[in-house]
Amino acid sequence: MRSAFEAWAQRDGHITRRREDKPEEYLVYETQRRWVIWQAALAHGAKAAAETPSKFGEGAMQQDEAAVRNRVLNEVLDAFSDLDESAGMEGVLKVIQGLKKKQKATAEQA
Repeated sequence: MRSAFEAWAQRDGHITRRREDKPEEYLVYETQRRWVIWQAALAHGAKAAAETPSKFGEGAMQQDEAAVRNRVLNEVLDAFSDLDESAGMEGVLKVIQGLKKKQKATAEQA
Protein backbone atom coordinates (compact mmCIF):
# COMPACT_ATOMS: atom_id res chain seq x y z
CA MET A 1 0.00 0.00 0.00
CA ARG A 2 2.79 2.43 0.87
CA SER A 3 4.64 1.76 -2.38
CA ALA A 4 1.48 2.52 -4.38
CA PHE A 5 1.04 5.76 -2.43
CA GLU A 6 4.65 6.77 -2.94
CA ALA A 7 4.48 6.08 -6.68
CA TRP A 8 1.34 8.22 -6.91
CA ALA A 9 2.83 10.99 -4.74
CA GLN A 10 6.03 11.13 -6.79
CA ARG A 11 4.05 11.37 -10.03
CA ASP A 12 2.15 14.24 -8.43
CA GLY A 13 5.42 16.00 -7.54
CA HIS A 14 5.55 15.29 -3.81
CA ILE A 15 8.72 14.47 -1.91
CA THR A 16 8.44 10.98 -0.40
CA ARG A 17 11.56 11.05 1.73
CA ARG A 18 10.91 9.76 5.25
CA ARG A 19 12.12 11.08 8.56
CA GLU A 20 15.25 9.45 9.93
CA ASP A 21 14.02 9.51 13.54
CA LYS A 22 10.53 8.25 12.62
CA PRO A 23 10.72 6.22 9.39
CA GLU A 24 6.93 5.66 9.37
CA GLU A 25 6.44 9.42 8.82
CA TYR A 26 7.30 11.57 5.81
CA LEU A 27 9.69 14.48 6.07
CA VAL A 28 7.39 16.88 4.23
CA TYR A 29 4.17 17.77 6.05
CA GLU A 30 1.97 17.78 2.93
CA THR A 31 3.15 14.28 1.97
CA GLN A 32 2.39 13.02 5.50
CA ARG A 33 -1.05 14.65 5.34
CA ARG A 34 -1.83 12.97 2.02
CA TRP A 35 -0.59 9.62 3.37
CA VAL A 36 -3.05 9.84 6.27
CA ILE A 37 -5.86 10.75 3.86
CA TRP A 38 -4.85 7.88 1.55
CA GLN A 39 -5.03 5.39 4.42
CA ALA A 40 -8.41 6.74 5.55
CA ALA A 41 -9.83 6.44 2.06
CA LEU A 42 -8.61 2.85 1.70
CA ALA A 43 -9.93 1.84 5.12
CA HIS A 44 -13.28 3.52 4.48
CA GLY A 45 -13.51 1.87 1.04
CA ALA A 46 -12.61 -1.58 2.32
CA LYS A 47 -15.37 -1.48 4.93
CA ALA A 48 -17.94 -0.21 2.45
CA ALA A 49 -16.98 -2.88 -0.08
CA ALA A 50 -17.23 -5.60 2.56
CA GLU A 51 -20.72 -4.41 3.51
CA THR A 52 -21.98 -4.57 -0.09
CA PRO A 53 -23.47 -8.01 -0.74
CA SER A 54 -22.82 -9.65 -4.07
CA LYS A 55 -26.13 -10.96 -5.39
CA PHE A 56 -25.32 -11.26 -9.07
CA GLY A 57 -22.79 -12.82 -11.41
CA GLU A 58 -19.20 -11.81 -12.08
CA GLY A 59 -19.98 -8.87 -14.42
CA ALA A 60 -22.57 -7.42 -12.09
CA MET A 61 -20.21 -7.87 -9.15
CA GLN A 62 -17.54 -5.80 -10.91
CA GLN A 63 -20.10 -3.09 -11.63
CA ASP A 64 -21.23 -3.16 -7.98
CA GLU A 65 -17.62 -2.88 -6.80
CA ALA A 66 -16.99 0.02 -9.16
CA ALA A 67 -20.12 1.79 -7.92
CA VAL A 68 -19.03 1.28 -4.30
CA ARG A 69 -15.53 2.57 -5.08
CA ASN A 70 -16.95 5.66 -6.76
CA ARG A 71 -19.38 6.30 -3.90
CA VAL A 72 -16.65 5.91 -1.29
CA LEU A 73 -14.22 8.10 -3.20
CA ASN A 74 -16.86 10.80 -3.52
CA GLU A 75 -17.67 10.59 0.21
CA VAL A 76 -14.01 10.93 1.15
CA LEU A 77 -13.38 13.76 -1.31
CA ASP A 78 -16.47 15.62 -0.08
CA ALA A 79 -15.38 15.20 3.52
CA PHE A 80 -11.89 16.54 2.84
CA SER A 81 -13.00 19.32 0.47
CA ASP A 82 -14.37 21.35 3.38
CA LEU A 83 -11.09 21.04 5.28
CA ASP A 84 -9.18 24.28 5.69
CA GLU A 85 -5.44 23.93 5.01
CA SER A 86 -4.65 25.72 8.26
CA ALA A 87 -6.44 22.94 10.18
CA GLY A 88 -3.34 20.75 9.95
CA MET A 89 -3.25 17.11 10.98
CA GLU A 90 -5.86 17.75 13.67
CA GLY A 91 -8.30 18.70 10.94
CA VAL A 92 -7.46 15.58 8.94
CA LEU A 93 -8.02 13.42 12.01
CA LYS A 94 -11.37 15.13 12.70
CA VAL A 95 -12.50 14.38 9.14
CA ILE A 96 -11.44 10.74 9.52
CA GLN A 97 -13.34 10.48 12.81
CA GLY A 98 -16.38 12.00 11.11
CA LEU A 99 -16.19 9.38 8.35
CA LYS A 100 -15.95 6.62 10.94
CA LYS A 101 -18.98 7.95 12.84
CA LYS A 102 -20.97 8.21 9.62
CA GLN A 103 -20.03 4.66 8.68
CA LYS A 104 -20.95 3.36 12.13
CA ALA A 105 -24.34 5.10 11.98
CA THR A 106 -24.98 3.62 8.54
CA ALA A 107 -24.05 0.14 9.77
CA GLU A 108 -26.39 0.46 12.75
CA GLN A 109 -29.29 1.44 10.48
CA ALA A 110 -28.81 -1.62 8.28
